[in-house]
Amino acid sequence: MKRLLFTTTALSLAAMTAQADELKLGLATAQTGGLASYDAPVVEGIRIAVDEINAAGGIGGNVMIELIEKDVRSDTAQTVIAAQELVDGGAEAIVLPCDADPSIAAASIVGAAEVPAISTCASSPTLPLIGGDYVFANFPGDNVQATVSATWAFDQGMKSAFILYSPDSQYTTMPLYFADVMKALGGGVLGEATYNIGQPDFSAVATRIAALSPAPDVVMTSAYEPDFPTFIKALRAAGYKGQVIGSDGIDSPTTFGLGDVAEGVVFTTAGHATAGSPLEAFNTLFEEKTGAASETVFNAVGYDLVKVLEAAVLAAGSTDAKAIRDALAELENVQGATSTITYKGTTGMPVRQVSLIRVAGGERELVGQPSPKADLIPAPRMQ
Repeated sequence: MKRLLFTTTALSLAAMTAQADELKLGLATAQTGGLASYDAPVVEGIRIAVDEINAAGGIGGNVMIELIEKDVRSDTAQTVIAAQELVDGGAEAIVLPCDADPSIAAASIVGAAEVPAISTCASSPTLPLIGGDYVFANFPGDNVQATVSATWAFDQGMKSAFILYSPDSQYTTMPLYFADVMKALGGGVLGEATYNIGQPDFSAVATRIAALSPAPDVVMTSAYEPDFPTFIKALRAAGYKGQVIGSDGIDSPTTFGLGDVAEGVVFTTAGHATAGSPLEAFNTLFEEKTGAASETVFNAVGYDLVKVLEAAVLAAGSTDAKAIRDALAELENVQGATSTITYKGTTGMPVRQVSLIRVAGGERELVGQPSPKADLIPAPRMQ
């Protein structure tokens, strides 16, 4: 069996050598605007992975990666334009922004061109369902993250919740999945409220939550910057002292710099650097390459995205875009910096580890890395 696998790999590499010696990887990401706080660190990780691979002679020792970068300025229309320009420029794979909505908007472009596209960190499970066969995610799904956090809360004795969500984007509706899981477990939802992304004042909803009697055991939101800092400050000022649960959108230096108001907040994210872990090794590499410590898991998420593409090119034995797409859809247990990553048997959402992190003294404290029960994970909500 080992001999057969070696022969297959050798044939794939030989075919790849014969077909191409370069992979054009297009980045249609937000380096400015509201999504830049997520896309920019992802791109840092992408560059580190690309430099590492190219320094070793390229993918499989012979396929160099050429990055073609375009700033979509956190704008949906600009994302569509950039995707078309990258397709026209011959990109064999494309990276889309850290939000499902602009990524979905660009789906028709990459689908028509039969070029695989991966969002940097969009986590809506509707992304590949709406986007089609050529659109993939690179982050644990919202429904999976919500299952992990709701199960943890329930197991800790938190039986009642209040959810805050925004209908403005796919991602900010994650609390609806949290509510589904709480109810399935036997808990309850005492109330819910909506907000607009970029809302300057959360005092009304904060006062409403603090006035509830009995008080909810937990408040869950997937609000991110600048909304989460504004909300948590208003909530604590209103007098609510219970548990607050967030999501990966607050895995940023801003959250850890909020001081006492963020103390004890728990959120889901893509990984945590335990001793001897691949993520710890990546963080060391990041500091060596940049001269600064990594302050967010999104650096490693970018590194993982390139490792997935590397594995797909090796499996395809080709840099043909359609062949890469087909190989990517069948990948299993690709070792990334954050966890192993699998696409086989999914609809384009990766199977990968979810970490629960607590804000403790301005630092990350690992709560756990549980695997959710499959029968608890809610079906994707199609908006």
